[in-house]
Amino acid sequence: MERVQKLLARAGVASRREGERLILQGRVTVDGQTAQLGTKADPATQVIRVDGKPLRFATELHYLALHKPVGYISSRKDPEGRPTVMELVPSHLRRLVYPVGRLDADSEGLLFLFDDGELANALTHPRFQVSKRYQVLVKGEVGPEALSKLRHGVLLEDGMTAPAHTRILDRLNQATALEVTIREGRKRQVRRMLDVVGHPVQRLVRVAIDGVELGTLQPGKYRNLTGAEVTRLKREAAGEHS
Repeated sequence: MERVQKLLARAGVASRREGERLILQGRVTVDGQTAQLGTKADPATQVIRVDGKPLRFATELHYLALHKPVGYISSRKDPEGRPTVMELVPSHLRRLVYPVGRLDADSEGLLFLFDDGELANALTHPRFQVSKRYQVLVKGEVGPEALSKLRHGVLLEDGMTAPAHTRILDRLNQATALEVTIREGRKRQVRRMLDVVGHPVQRLVRVAIDGVELGTLQPGKYRNLTGAEVTRLKREAAGEHS
Protein backbone atom coordinates (compact mmCIF):
# COMPACT_ATOMS: atom_id res chain seq x y z
CA MET A 1 0.00 0.00 0.00
CA GLU A 2 1.30 3.46 -0.93
CA ARG A 3 -0.04 6.96 -0.55
CA VAL A 4 -2.07 7.95 -3.59
CA GLN A 5 0.01 11.07 -4.35
CA LYS A 6 3.11 8.87 -4.50
CA LEU A 7 1.36 6.49 -6.91
CA LEU A 8 0.36 9.44 -9.10
CA ALA A 9 4.00 10.50 -9.23
CA ARG A 10 5.19 6.96 -9.94
CA ALA A 11 2.71 6.69 -12.81
CA GLY A 12 4.01 9.94 -14.29
CA VAL A 13 0.68 11.74 -13.96
CA ALA A 14 2.11 14.61 -11.94
CA SER A 15 4.78 15.48 -9.42
CA ARG A 16 3.93 14.57 -5.84
CA ARG A 17 2.97 18.14 -4.99
CA GLU A 18 0.82 18.43 -8.12
CA GLY A 19 -0.73 15.07 -7.18
CA GLU A 20 -1.70 16.49 -3.79
CA ARG A 21 -3.48 19.34 -5.56
CA LEU A 22 -5.38 16.86 -7.75
CA ILE A 23 -6.49 15.00 -4.62
CA LEU A 24 -7.58 18.20 -2.87
CA GLN A 25 -9.59 19.11 -5.97
CA GLY A 26 -11.46 15.81 -5.69
CA ARG A 27 -10.25 14.56 -9.05
CA VAL A 28 -8.77 11.27 -7.80
CA THR A 29 -10.75 8.17 -6.81
CA VAL A 30 -9.84 4.76 -5.40
CA ASP A 31 -12.37 2.03 -6.22
CA GLY A 32 -14.92 4.74 -6.92
CA GLN A 33 -14.38 6.62 -3.65
CA THR A 34 -12.91 10.12 -3.68
CA ALA A 35 -9.34 9.99 -2.36
CA GLN A 36 -8.17 12.17 0.50
CA LEU A 37 -4.66 13.31 1.40
CA GLY A 38 -3.19 10.35 3.24
CA THR A 39 -5.31 7.76 1.41
CA LYS A 40 -3.31 4.63 0.61
CA ALA A 41 -3.96 2.18 -2.20
CA ASP A 42 -2.60 -0.97 -3.78
CA PRO A 43 -2.47 -0.53 -7.57
CA ALA A 44 -2.30 -4.32 -8.02
CA THR A 45 -5.75 -4.83 -6.51
CA GLN A 46 -7.46 -1.42 -6.61
CA VAL A 47 -8.53 0.90 -9.42
CA ILE A 48 -7.18 4.42 -9.11
CA ARG A 49 -8.63 7.03 -11.44
CA VAL A 50 -7.76 10.64 -12.24
CA ASP A 51 -10.60 12.60 -13.86
CA GLY A 52 -12.26 9.24 -14.48
CA LYS A 53 -9.29 7.73 -16.31
CA PRO A 54 -7.58 4.69 -14.76
CA LEU A 55 -4.00 5.10 -13.61
CA ARG A 56 -1.50 3.23 -15.74
CA PHE A 57 2.11 2.62 -14.83
CA ALA A 58 4.56 2.96 -17.69
CA THR A 59 6.89 0.03 -18.16
CA GLU A 60 9.54 2.37 -19.55
CA LEU A 61 10.09 5.85 -18.17
CA HIS A 62 11.09 8.78 -20.35
CA TYR A 63 13.76 11.36 -19.53
CA LEU A 64 14.13 14.22 -22.00
CA ALA A 65 16.36 17.29 -22.12
CA LEU A 66 14.81 20.17 -24.08
CA HIS A 67 16.29 23.48 -25.22
CA LYS A 68 13.39 25.78 -24.40
CA PRO A 69 13.26 28.78 -26.74
CA VAL A 70 12.22 32.28 -25.70
CA GLY A 71 8.44 32.76 -25.80
CA TYR A 72 7.44 29.27 -24.67
CA ILE A 73 5.73 28.54 -21.35
CA SER A 74 7.11 25.77 -19.11
CA SER A 75 3.80 24.00 -18.48
CA ARG A 76 1.47 21.49 -20.13
CA LYS A 77 -1.21 24.09 -20.87
CA ASP A 78 -1.43 27.86 -20.75
CA PRO A 79 -4.75 29.58 -19.92
CA GLU A 80 -3.70 32.55 -22.03
CA GLY A 81 -3.14 30.38 -25.09
CA ARG A 82 0.59 31.00 -25.34
CA PRO A 83 2.79 28.26 -26.86
CA THR A 84 4.02 25.69 -24.35
CA VAL A 85 7.07 23.44 -24.33
CA MET A 86 4.78 20.44 -24.87
CA GLU A 87 4.31 21.57 -28.47
CA LEU A 88 8.01 20.90 -29.09
CA VAL A 89 7.83 17.12 -28.53
CA PRO A 90 5.95 14.45 -30.54
CA SER A 91 2.34 13.74 -29.63
CA HIS A 92 3.08 10.25 -28.25
CA LEU A 93 5.52 11.79 -25.73
CA ARG A 94 3.24 14.76 -25.06
CA ARG A 95 0.78 12.41 -23.40
CA LEU A 96 3.44 11.04 -21.06
CA VAL A 97 5.98 13.62 -19.95
CA TYR A 98 5.62 16.95 -18.17
CA PRO A 99 8.02 19.83 -17.43
CA VAL A 100 10.32 19.47 -14.43
CA GLY A 101 10.87 22.90 -12.92
CA ARG A 102 10.41 26.11 -14.86
CA LEU A 103 12.03 28.71 -17.05
CA ASP A 104 10.09 31.95 -17.50
CA ALA A 105 8.81 32.84 -20.94
CA ASP A 106 11.60 35.30 -21.76
CA SER A 107 14.37 32.90 -20.71
CA GLU A 108 15.77 29.96 -22.66
CA GLY A 109 17.88 26.88 -22.19
CA LEU A 110 17.83 23.47 -20.52
CA LEU A 111 14.53 22.09 -19.25
CA PHE A 112 13.75 18.50 -18.29
CA LEU A 113 10.62 16.63 -19.37
CA PHE A 114 10.01 13.42 -17.40
CA ASP A 115 7.27 10.93 -16.59
CA ASP A 116 9.20 9.87 -13.48
CA GLY A 117 7.30 11.75 -10.80
CA GLU A 118 9.56 10.65 -7.97
CA LEU A 119 12.69 12.05 -9.59
CA ALA A 120 10.86 15.17 -10.76
CA ASN A 121 9.71 15.86 -7.22
CA ALA A 122 13.23 15.41 -5.84
CA LEU A 123 14.82 17.70 -8.43
CA THR A 124 12.34 20.52 -7.76
CA HIS A 125 12.16 20.26 -3.95
CA PRO A 126 14.13 23.08 -2.27
CA ARG A 127 15.81 20.80 0.27
CA PHE A 128 17.78 18.97 -2.44
CA GLN A 129 19.52 22.21 -3.54
CA VAL A 130 19.95 21.15 -7.15
CA SER A 131 22.54 23.31 -8.91
CA LYS A 132 21.51 25.28 -11.99
CA ARG A 133 24.04 27.14 -14.13
CA TYR A 134 23.19 30.09 -16.35
CA GLN A 135 24.94 32.23 -18.93
CA VAL A 136 23.58 35.73 -18.59
CA LEU A 137 24.08 38.92 -20.60
CA VAL A 138 23.43 42.00 -18.45
CA LYS A 139 23.42 45.74 -18.97
CA GLY A 140 26.45 47.70 -17.94
CA GLU A 141 29.93 46.86 -16.72
CA VAL A 142 29.75 44.56 -13.70
CA GLY A 143 32.29 45.63 -11.11
CA PRO A 144 33.79 44.09 -7.95
CA GLU A 145 31.06 45.43 -5.64
CA ALA A 146 28.21 43.83 -7.63
CA LEU A 147 30.13 40.56 -7.92
CA SER A 148 30.74 40.51 -4.18
CA LYS A 149 27.04 41.04 -3.43
CA LEU A 150 26.02 38.21 -5.74
CA ARG A 151 28.65 35.90 -4.25
CA HIS A 152 27.47 36.62 -0.69
CA GLY A 153 23.73 36.72 -1.36
CA VAL A 154 21.39 39.65 -1.95
CA LEU A 155 18.18 40.73 -0.23
CA LEU A 156 15.06 40.17 -2.33
CA GLU A 157 11.45 40.89 -1.35
CA ASP A 158 11.09 37.23 -0.31
CA GLY A 159 14.26 37.18 1.79
CA MET A 160 18.01 36.84 1.53
CA THR A 161 19.33 34.56 -1.22
CA ALA A 162 22.04 31.99 -0.78
CA PRO A 163 25.40 32.91 -2.34
CA ALA A 164 25.53 32.57 -6.13
CA HIS A 165 28.74 31.35 -7.75
CA THR A 166 29.35 34.16 -10.23
CA ARG A 167 32.16 34.87 -12.69
CA ILE A 168 32.67 37.19 -15.63
CA LEU A 169 32.85 35.49 -19.03
CA ASP A 170 33.33 38.56 -21.22
CA ARG A 171 33.05 42.33 -21.24
CA LEU A 172 31.19 43.77 -24.20
CA ASN A 173 30.10 47.24 -25.30
CA GLN A 174 27.98 48.50 -22.37
CA ALA A 175 27.22 44.92 -21.33
CA THR A 176 28.78 42.01 -19.40
CA ALA A 177 28.48 38.28 -19.96
CA LEU A 178 28.30 36.33 -16.69
CA GLU A 179 28.11 32.73 -15.55
CA VAL A 180 25.82 32.37 -12.53
CA THR A 181 25.19 29.15 -10.58
CA ILE A 182 22.50 28.91 -7.91
CA ARG A 183 21.07 26.13 -5.74
CA GLU A 184 17.70 27.71 -5.04
CA GLY A 185 14.59 27.79 -7.17
CA ARG A 186 12.80 31.04 -6.47
CA LYS A 187 10.70 32.58 -9.22
CA ARG A 188 12.85 34.60 -11.67
CA GLN A 189 15.62 34.50 -9.07
CA VAL A 190 18.64 35.23 -11.25
CA ARG A 191 16.88 38.14 -12.95
CA ARG A 192 15.82 39.61 -9.61
CA MET A 193 19.29 39.23 -8.10
CA LEU A 194 20.86 41.06 -11.01
CA ASP A 195 18.21 43.79 -10.89
CA VAL A 196 19.07 44.38 -7.23
CA VAL A 197 22.77 44.91 -8.02
CA GLY A 198 21.91 47.30 -10.85
CA HIS A 199 22.47 45.11 -13.93
CA PRO A 200 19.20 44.15 -15.65
CA VAL A 201 19.26 40.94 -17.69
CA GLN A 202 19.23 41.22 -21.47
CA ARG A 203 19.49 37.48 -22.18
CA LEU A 204 19.41 34.45 -19.89
CA VAL A 205 20.23 30.88 -20.92
CA ARG A 206 20.24 27.92 -18.52
CA VAL A 207 23.16 25.77 -19.64
CA ALA A 208 23.25 23.02 -17.00
CA ILE A 209 21.18 21.34 -14.30
CA ASP A 210 23.02 19.26 -11.73
CA GLY A 211 25.77 18.24 -14.14
CA VAL A 212 23.54 17.66 -17.19
CA GLU A 213 24.72 20.05 -19.89
CA LEU A 214 22.71 21.84 -22.58
CA GLY A 215 25.69 21.45 -24.91
CA THR A 216 24.99 21.91 -28.61
CA LEU A 217 21.26 21.16 -28.36
CA GLN A 218 19.52 23.74 -30.55
CA PRO A 219 16.49 25.84 -29.47
CA GLY A 220 13.26 23.88 -29.83
CA LYS A 221 15.05 20.51 -30.00
CA TYR A 222 15.15 17.72 -27.44
CA ARG A 223 17.17 14.61 -26.72
CA ASN A 224 16.94 11.61 -24.42
CA LEU A 225 19.09 11.76 -21.33
CA THR A 226 21.79 9.12 -21.29
CA GLY A 227 21.70 6.30 -18.77
CA ALA A 228 24.68 7.83 -17.00
CA GLU A 229 22.88 11.20 -16.71
CA VAL A 230 19.75 9.60 -15.27
CA THR A 231 21.82 7.60 -12.79
CA ARG A 232 23.66 10.76 -11.72
CA LEU A 233 20.41 12.65 -11.17
CA LYS A 234 18.95 9.80 -9.14
CA ARG A 235 22.08 9.59 -7.00
CA GLU A 236 21.99 13.32 -6.37
CA ALA A 237 18.28 13.13 -5.51
CA ALA A 238 19.05 10.37 -3.03
CA GLY A 239 21.73 12.52 -1.40
CA GLU A 240 24.63 10.51 -2.80
CA HIS A 241 26.59 13.53 -3.99
CA SER A 242 29.54 12.84 -6.23
